[in-house]
Amino acid sequence: MTIQDLGAQFESVGAVVAGVLSGTSADGIDVAITRIRSRDGVIEAPETLAFSIEEYPASVRTRVRALLDGSAVSLGEIARLNRDLGRAFGAAARAVADRHGIVLDLVASHGQTVWHHDGTDASGAATLQLGDGDFVAEAAGCAVASDFRQRDIAAGGEGAPVSALADPILFAAVPKPCAILNLGGMANVTWIGARAGEVLAFDTGPANALLDGLARRFLGAACDRDGATAARGRVQRALVDEILGHPFFEKRPPKSTGRDTFGENFVEDFVERARRHGVSSAEPADLFACATAVVAEAVARALRAFVPEAVRELLVAGGGVHNQALMRALGAATGVRVVSSDAYRIDPDAREALVFAVLGAATVLEVPLSHAGATGALTGRVLGKISVG
Repeated sequence: MTIQDLGAQFESVGAVVAGVLSGTSADGIDVAITRIRSRDGVIEAPETLAFSIEEYPASVRTRVRALLDGSAVSLGEIARLNRDLGRAFGAAARAVADRHGIVLDLVASHGQTVWHHDGTDASGAATLQLGDGDFVAEAAGCAVASDFRQRDIAAGGEGAPVSALADPILFAAVPKPCAILNLGGMANVTWIGARAGEVLAFDTGPANALLDGLARRFLGAACDRDGATAARGRVQRALVDEILGHPFFEKRPPKSTGRDTFGENFVEDFVERARRHGVSSAEPADLFACATAVVAEAVARALRAFVPEAVRELLVAGGGVHNQALMRALGAATGVRVVSSDAYRIDPDAREALVFAVLGAATVLEVPLSHAGATGALTGRVLGKISVG
């Protein structure tokens, strides 16, 4: 099938698109297989056919984790990871499709973010996602759209949060104004106003990058399951306020961040500051409670400071939605109803993969989705590159 034929298929019976990514938590490969239709070039909300979180091949996961945690890595290893991640993403999409008896028309692969700017480099924004689209195409056996963030940055944007470019399509049925919070490695908010084209989005700071970093250190686990440890702890307000004094939290949108700012070094700094405030790591519950408060307070302060119109509820997606201590903290900090995006029939675990399925469809259909309110990029840009199947 040619790309032109694929574009025509979107306009007729719809095309089967697998959105694939691994987030900044690098806890697996998310695969959402969807059917997407367009009508006169307008992309409709995707129909989810299957969703799965696939495990990384063990050797790949170990290498990705080392890179994200700041280990020195050679250029040769970067090249090999770019190849091997591409193969892993393509194989994951193919495996989920085969299990459900689905034939893929397109894979929309975000890749694995291994570096994202913190907004302070005088030379400008830059980002890097590994998992080359050509290797994805060979492993998946179909066309691939990939590398969505680069054009956004080339057009003057932050390169994040690009989820906001698809949210008006995914959440079209939600009463407006509304706010969608994604709790991945970083937390980001999309605000959608009542009038067409009203979108504002930005990162609020760390989420699971901080909480999971603490869990690996003090619990020997990938995460604080259900927020159980945090729920037993007490919040030290002076520590939380000191952490929230970081200049990123006061910066006005558009803004984005990543592990270069809020990665392992930030976790180390948090633990050291906690020690100086008398929060001991010997019984880590208070550490987790304080970290949870930081995440929630950062979101609440951002909503109050930057969102042009208040919302009555906060829709939450991403892995953090399963952290009940964090969900309660968000409700207390924001003063609004906090609900899973599942309340509006958007699987919170699948939301990011659904985003990239939509972005992949837009690439093939040449629909410009860039938006100054979302990332600061010039409007009218089509994001992504195509690897022919």
